[in-house]
Amino acid sequence: ITFNNPDKRNAMSLEMWEGLGQALVALRDDAGIRVVVLTGAGDKAFVSGADISQVEQNRHNAAASEDYARKSTAQRALLADYPKPTIACIRGFCLGGGLQIAMLADMRFASEDSQFGIPAARLGIAYGYDGLRNLVSLVGPSQARLLLYTGMRISAEEALRIGLVDRMLANDELRPATLDIARTSAGKAPRQAAA
Repeated sequence: ITFNNPDKRNAMSLEMWEGLGQALVALRDDAGIRVVVLTGAGDKAFVSGADISQVEQNRHNAAASEDYARKSTAQRALLADYPKPTIACIRGFCLGGGLQIAMLADMRFASEDSQFGIPAARLGIAYGYDGLRNLVSLVGPSQARLLLYTGMRISAEEALRIGLVDRMLANDELRPATLDIARTSAGKAPRQAAA
């Protein structure tokens, strides 16, 4: 699955959230698909968060904000309970909602030039409970507080050190290494791969 909005660093529009759900369902229901790799178009970003150009359109009042949250949450829930192995192949920015998506993947591989962060604190918006729970589960409460309270960005090296990603690779090695792991995972017995 490729998040394809490179002009906006793959920022998630409502249409992209809906497309993510449709792609996840189609791949889930295809018996020939054994592993799903999530990646961003281009080399600038995995997903840089929400498409802020749509904020007025999709979040102009409480009802619109609730509708947007419901739709994006439904797609993340699909990924959270996905029956097939998932790998986030992260290059460039992985921020906010993009980090939420990456944290839901079973494995996270990052290029050495990747940056991670949760700018919600700087933007004055809340980060969802599920995102908080996943963050604490991966990096522990202290590191989660540091990322949340400051809105700071961290490097791939720091993300690896704190457990936010599983591997850090050279930029030109990221995709081949990710696909190699995907092929290895796909070659396992279906029940083992889905475990």
